[in-house]
Amino acid sequence: MDRQTVAVIFGGQSSEHVVSCMSVLNVANHIDKEKYNILLIGITEEGRWVKADSIESIENGAWRESKAQAFISPDATEQCALILENGAWEKVKIHVAFPVLHGLFGEDGTIQGLLELARIPYVGCGVLSSAVSMDKLYTKIIVDDLGVKQADYVAVRRHEVETAMDQAVERVEAKFSYPVFVKPSNAGSSRGVGKADGREELKAALTEAARHDSKILVEETIIGREIECAVFGGKDTEVKASGVGEILAAADFYDFDAKYYNAESKTVVNPELPGNAAEEVREAAVRIFKAVDGFGLSRVDFFVKENGQIVFNEINTMPGFTAISMYPMLWEAAGMDKAKLVQGLIDLAMHRYDK
Repeated sequence: MDRQTVAVIFGGQSSEHVVSCMSVLNVANHIDKEKYNILLIGITEEGRWVKADSIESIENGAWRESKAQAFISPDATEQCALILENGAWEKVKIHVAFPVLHGLFGEDGTIQGLLELARIPYVGCGVLSSAVSMDKLYTKIIVDDLGVKQADYVAVRRHEVETAMDQAVERVEAKFSYPVFVKPSNAGSSRGVGKADGREELKAALTEAARHDSKILVEETIIGREIECAVFGGKDTEVKASGVGEILAAADFYDFDAKYYNAESKTVVNPELPGNAAEEVREAAVRIFKAVDGFGLSRVDFFVKENGQIVFNEINTMPGFTAISMYPMLWEAAGMDKAKLVQGLIDLAMHRYDK
């Protein structure tokens, strides 16, 4: 039987480009080469789509200099990638796509929309689920209806930061005492997230967050342990939650640098939590995943307070697959190694368009 082709798409134009380039190595290295041909399609930070020759070219960054262009055709009758190399076009039939893209233009419904147009089965959440989960403001609106506790917040727009900073600060101060946390509504991997202990720090944090998105959330401080849960399944496949993992941040909070560049940051799988908190996290993670119409995979993040109360933080529909990422680590602890996990996600994707 001829091997099918998996298009693995990575890189992207978001501030999480570098994370995607780490995640894709774990994904591509665990695709069964006896079952599948792998087409590596990289998107540079400028938005140029290229064919990467090898996994090694991703490791050393040489893929960005590739002269071979590669595009996903939106033509649903073709279900293919178009490769332009040495002046000649080639069509490559795509059986399934694995978009290992984090953040804007990858985790927000945009690449999913292209793949839906092309009718190419793909790994992960669909257009709606990706869009509402990427946007923390709209995720909060959905989770409010579930009755799951989450941090209270004030929404600030970029134009307020640029033209009415003092009024925006006053709105925050009228609702919360310091410290507060400031987050871009549409950014992941803790990009643009800041903690403010006073007015000047709040202004600086708002300015930084506005660099990443036009919508900003200012949240009350929740004192609790940072707990994450992996979710897998959807449609006709039972939605399952893994055990839970705890983030022990080396910095004051788990920002981008603490997550990926500080060796002192640690993750603990299945930590002891007060009361029934671990099971409540698992149940809430599944409920939230279903509420946003999730499919395939997500990582759902919570705080657990000292008294055992759980507080929802956010959902990530294409969680990191790096060597230190919690999503594959949690499933490995549950008995599903990376190869089984990647194959399971591809199997799910193949049934995406089933009636």
